[in-house]
Amino acid sequence: MNDVITIVLFSTIAYLVGGVPFAYIAGKRNGVDIRQCGNGNVGTVNAFRSLGWKTGFLVLLLDGFKGTMVIVAGRLLDLSDAGMFAGALFATIGHNWSPYIGFDGGKGVAIVFGISVGMMPVLSWAAAPIVFATYWFTRSWVWAFGSGITALNVIIWLSGAPGEIVAFCAALSVIVVATHFGREAAGIRKAIAAREWRKVGQLE
Repeated sequence: MNDVITIVLFSTIAYLVGGVPFAYIAGKRNGVDIRQCGNGNVGTVNAFRSLGWKTGFLVLLLDGFKGTMVIVAGRLLDLSDAGMFAGALFATIGHNWSPYIGFDGGKGVAIVFGISVGMMPVLSWAAAPIVFATYWFTRSWVWAFGSGITALNVIIWLSGAPGEIVAFCAALSVIVVATHFGREAAGIRKAIAAREWRKVGQLE
């Protein structure tokens, strides 16, 4: 019972930490509501586009830091794998549906990468060059992050990581992809209907 209570408390705190909307806070400090800028997403890419690269980079670091700190805190508390996974999952949910801004939020890429760095730093950074290489060729963060997420899952699988780790990373990736397609569904359907395939990758 004590283990269950600990996991519930840790997950609740992780949700509240993950929910801190750094892109929204950065926008307010610059006198704007980022939800009214660009594509309205409260995340890193929109921060880069709407607030400038310096602010965008800061948001990227802070959003990733949330995920890493949840994993570090879980290890310091000597939580079970179940507790760690639950905390990471709820941190991601908090980021994507923040309780501080009416359950709006980002799409989860930065915080999931932060979680991955906290769990498997070397393997996680191994996927980073793929992200930047894909962006260089496509000029689309959708394809860049998509390739990075795919590469990360493949790298973790090939590394011989335990099955539960592989499954958990895949589950977090599904949340990111589902959030993106859910929020951009109308635009994606319109682009596909018009056979504007390049535009699909621009819906960020």
